[in-house]
Amino acid sequence: MQPRNMSMSGVVDLAAVKAAQEAKAKAEQARAEAARQGGGAAGAAISPASLVIDVDEAGFEREVLQRSTEVPVVIDFWAEWCEPCKQLSPLLERLTQEYNGRFLLAKIDVDANQMLMQQFGVQGIPAVFAVVAGQALPLFQGAAPEAQIRQTLDQLIQVGEERFGLTGLVVDADAQGQEAPAPAEVPAGPYDALLEAAVQALDAGDLAGAVQAYKNVLSDDPANTEAKLGLAQAELLRRVQGLDAQTVRKDAADRPADVPAQIAAADLDLVGGHVEDAFGRLIDAVARSAGDDRDAARVRLLELFEVVGAEDPRVTAARTKLARVLF
Repeated sequence: MQPRNMSMSGVVDLAAVKAAQEAKAKAEQARAEAARQGGGAAGAAISPASLVIDVDEAGFEREVLQRSTEVPVVIDFWAEWCEPCKQLSPLLERLTQEYNGRFLLAKIDVDANQMLMQQFGVQGIPAVFAVVAGQALPLFQGAAPEAQIRQTLDQLIQVGEERFGLTGLVVDADAQGQEAPAPAEVPAGPYDALLEAAVQALDAGDLAGAVQAYKNVLSDDPANTEAKLGLAQAELLRRVQGLDAQTVRKDAADRPADVPAQIAAADLDLVGGHVEDAFGRLIDAVARSAGDDRDAARVRLLELFEVVGAEDPRVTAARTKLARVLF
């Protein structure tokens, strides 16, 4: 079978898949919640072996849909009798290890999972899809050349980062299993004093000083989690400082198509603790607008995700809604 390139803009509606497994999904979600409460650390490192997983219909919701809100999930539809699969699958597994957490590889045996094959509209195997923030993208069909696969994976990773803020998983060669605890974070420099200065600036109401202090840390250590979260919070507080809440909310109500007005109101929503309202307002703005306005609403939504935290279920739900609007 010759490889057939697929457009990254084509999206398979997963509603039927989710509806067909509603009962199973509830049980899986309950188990996942129990696992989280049992001490699974946010951002925990996983082992290299955990980057490649076998998935069936019962585990699809947990292993693919839910994980796709953290990292792009590439799906390899294969079967034992498929000769081209025997060439493609090892290549995909090798690339998964090489990309080191930028995506996960989910292997689905079509003989044992006919429903998933039908829901994805798979006409022949091997067939490769991806799921990003709950939405499926057809990638290619057939045993494609390695150079073409790399190009497709790079594009997929870019979509995940730019549209949904998915930056991948932490991989630790010494980790055992998916729930291994993350190693203690060791600062690359003397950041404790800078972070303390940022907190003191926040306490004193010096938001500009706090923003600069966090930026000073991130200039040397861009992955510093505490500084990224602190910067997002400080910038949010600085944006709402001095706003007249009544005026902002009236403007947003009177001009629902005015994206800057909706963005300002969303900031106030979040500061006031109305997280779902803030997210919903910006998702609606993305849906109604185009061009620079649409991009501004999307970027602000991603910034508010940073404030709340990627592990928050409200962020997970909003990412899925955003994906539906964008595609």
